[in-house]
Amino acid sequence: MVTGSRVERKKYHQKHPHKGCKPNYMTWLKRLVIIGLSLGLVALIAGASLFTYYAMSAPEITQDDLTGQVSSKVFDNQGNLVKTLGGKNRDLMTADEVPEVLKQAVLAIEDARFMEHKGVDPIRIVGAALANLRAGDIRQGGSTITQQLVKLSVFSTKFEDQTLERKAQEAWLSLKLEQDYSKEEIFSLYLNKLFYSNNVYGAKTAARTFFDKELKDLTLAEAALLAGLPQAPTQYDPYLYPEVAQERRDTVLQVMLNRQMISQSQYDEAIGIPVSSMLTALNDDTLSEMDLMVDAYIDVVAQEVQDKMNLNVYTDGLEIYTNLDLEAQKYLYQTVQDASGNIFPNDEMQTAVSIINVDNGQLTALSGGRNQEVAMGLNRTTTLNRSIGSTMKPLADYGPAIEYLNYSTGQTVVDEPYTYTSGDEIYNYDRGYKGKQTLREALVGSRNIPALKLLQEVGLDKSYSFLQKMDINIKNNNQRELVESNAIGGEMTPIQLSAAYATIANYGNYHKPYTVNKVVTQAGTIQEFQAESRQAMKDSTAYMLVDILKGVPGTFAEKAAVNGLYHAGKTGTTNYSTQQLSEIGIDPQSFAAPDAWYAGFTPQYAIATWVGYDDPYKAGNQLSYQDSLIPQMIYSEMIQYLMQEVPVVDWQKPESVEVAEIEKYTQPLLKPSPQTPANMRSNELFVKGSQPTQISQVYKVLASPTGFDAEYNEETEEIEAKWDPLTIQGSFELRLNGEIVYSGTETEFKVPAPAPGYYELGLRIVDGNSASDQLIINFDLTVEETTTTTEETTLETIESTLAPDPNQPDPEEGLNTFESIDGP
Repeated sequence: MVTGSRVERKKYHQKHPHKGCKPNYMTWLKRLVIIGLSLGLVALIAGASLFTYYAMSAPEITQDDLTGQVSSKVFDNQGNLVKTLGGKNRDLMTADEVPEVLKQAVLAIEDARFMEHKGVDPIRIVGAALANLRAGDIRQGGSTITQQLVKLSVFSTKFEDQTLERKAQEAWLSLKLEQDYSKEEIFSLYLNKLFYSNNVYGAKTAARTFFDKELKDLTLAEAALLAGLPQAPTQYDPYLYPEVAQERRDTVLQVMLNRQMISQSQYDEAIGIPVSSMLTALNDDTLSEMDLMVDAYIDVVAQEVQDKMNLNVYTDGLEIYTNLDLEAQKYLYQTVQDASGNIFPNDEMQTAVSIINVDNGQLTALSGGRNQEVAMGLNRTTTLNRSIGSTMKPLADYGPAIEYLNYSTGQTVVDEPYTYTSGDEIYNYDRGYKGKQTLREALVGSRNIPALKLLQEVGLDKSYSFLQKMDINIKNNNQRELVESNAIGGEMTPIQLSAAYATIANYGNYHKPYTVNKVVTQAGTIQEFQAESRQAMKDSTAYMLVDILKGVPGTFAEKAAVNGLYHAGKTGTTNYSTQQLSEIGIDPQSFAAPDAWYAGFTPQYAIATWVGYDDPYKAGNQLSYQDSLIPQMIYSEMIQYLMQEVPVVDWQKPESVEVAEIEKYTQPLLKPSPQTPANMRSNELFVKGSQPTQISQVYKVLASPTGFDAEYNEETEEIEAKWDPLTIQGSFELRLNGEIVYSGTETEFKVPAPAPGYYELGLRIVDGNSASDQLIINFDLTVEETTTTTEETTLETIESTLAPDPNQPDPEEGLNTFESIDGP
């Protein structure tokens, strides 16, 4: 025991601190608890104060806010109002009109505790936070139906606008709303606000539009579909994407089953009904011609705003300023509607057209189809999943060959019988072969075999990389990759194709196509947009492609001709397999195509046009040769309209490109010699520094024959010609009046001359492509006398009498009439 005074005890504890001293852990724990509670209290007070501050600045919600629909306005590139989205096509329901089946479906998927909470649900907020934490992403929201109604009435739904201030105001207004309105009233107001796709707002209108029913007559399957659509009405559009909509509906039904709102038998019966069988045909008699005219463009605008800002143009009250050229859009609409029947053979044939500004990627006008009578109908400019045929060749084959291999426009490629690596044969559209060709000739003539050879030389990976720089991602075998058949085709949308050809037109500078240049939100926030851009190919590559493709309009694309305009383009036509032709009942020798394309451009605009049928395998839905020319006709009509007040200018050759004369079909390319014939010379483009320096020795002047003489034998009525033997390699070639009558190494030949007249004998030595000057002897045979003259012709005479080389292409032969994908 320790005794003594307090001072002594203190001294003792200082010397022996662990003896007789109680542990102080509890003391520190108490202190920490007190500090924590104090901080929590401070935080609570601060939070409450901040909440109060934010709540004080919250806007007032009026009855008009709750019942009215917030409209978005869409303007063209001149600032003119084009269309108002929202506020129409809506029948308001009252609280007593909401059927129980719809109420249960909506509550199940949106807010199961709606009837218990007071406008804000702490349990839902915590649950959503934990779910998002586990997922590592925002997968669930904690907003109640009341909060969603507030948001739809007075606030932006943009994710970036979900600030602490906005959430506090939203919660405060929700609490107030629950005091002023009953749960049933709030629920009906919420259903009246919702957008259901196809320009339809409110559950009551949706029931009538989609099912031709009143609310009270909805089935469980129908109610579940309506409950699921508003979360993503465009993506779940039951008319455009019935399978996706059905998955969403079945999710709602599964949640209802899990919450024991429906029985297993009710669930089984409901999911067994296909969504497509539940729907009635859309028939909106209130649509104006303007609505139909701009429908495809508005569809792209809506998706773009959703992607870039996470805002809904139908519900968020936006001002959207677009790149739409309304006059061009009107002209395009009238052109493809073809009321006079001058272009399309029937009303069933469809088209898709994308027009883009080469300089900046702005989409000028779009046509998603013709003879469409519903809003937000099928937009083929964004959804078309068809091969683009030979319009792929500059993008996948020739462009990469110039870009990565420094090929010239005069590079030699052989058009000959050929196979894919797999061993499957590949054919040209005419089932013929042209032999040696320049790249220029092969691309303009749309030869399939040279295209495949170039893709193989470049390699699939490099070609794919070339395409990716223009946001083109071709899929094969359910993954992003190229296969050899992509040398002559591949799937992309008209918008993608127009942007790719705009890249060629713009010296290789790619602009991602876009429709929206500015958005003003309800809160007054302004966001402006420009195209994403990159140098997708060298300016030398682009310019050389332009120079080649200038040779297509009017020659290999007869209907795309436009006088007085610098422009270029490429045709594309796909084909049916032999089996498909047999199933459709078409003779394989007949022309029949599922798709026809034309991609054309000037330095200012690029246009991609497709024509075909939505179901190309139905009998009668095949394009004839004349039908395949329609894309060219649409291009010609539109480019002339667009270029009316635009200065006509040509592309300027960049410093990275040089022009050089070559002797065609040499490998490697060589400069011509003085003896190279005119038809074997060509001025071609080269990447700077790669032009040829060596002179071809293919064409040489050989030594002339000697001892050439001839006499007329009156008895035999023959001209007897003779000459000295060969002293050089080669053979003799004897012509009578320009026609070869003898070829060989003999030194004499008798030419029949049975009647009076004029006879011209010509003798020369030939060795491959080389030849000597031609020696000529003339006989003017008459009854009275015979006149004989001998002379040596000039080099110009030699060239004019050279026999055509069967291994060289005839420049007058094989104009392209149509193309087909002849691949595996």
